Amino acid sequence: MKNNAPHHFPIQIYYEDTDHSGVVYHANYLKFFERAREDIIGVTTLAKMWHEHTIGFAVYKTSLGFHDGAVFGDLLDIRTTWEKQGNYRIVFFHEAWRPKGEKPAVSCTLELVCLGAEKKLMPIPDLEFLD
Repeated sequence: MKNNAPHHFPIQIYYEDTDHSGVVYHANYLKFFERAREDIIGVTTLAKMWHEHTIGFAVYKTSLGFHDGAVFGDLLDIRTTWEKQGNYRIVFFHEAWRPKGEKPAVSCTLELVCLGAEKKLMPIPDLEFLD
């Protein structure tokens, strides 16, 4: 099942997000994409999955492309689509867009798997965002 309408999530770039040259430190994009996924799935849903069913998601694989680094002061638009691939995996496609950008500053394909408390694959529960 694929979601074709992108989810938009704004990220303000603060000084602490940048390296010595004023460009966003590369690892911070993973945090930005994580926040967008939590916004899509819902923090309450994720907490309930863990506390009531002892299941959660873990990153299985990711690929990032850096095209046009964001800088201090930018307001990024994180655009995300996703696709459920089988019973255990969801693939998220993230793009970080700078204001007036003609291409994404960063693109990312990130695969999540659903795991139980003992780190064993678990079927993804029925989640509203996957409908």
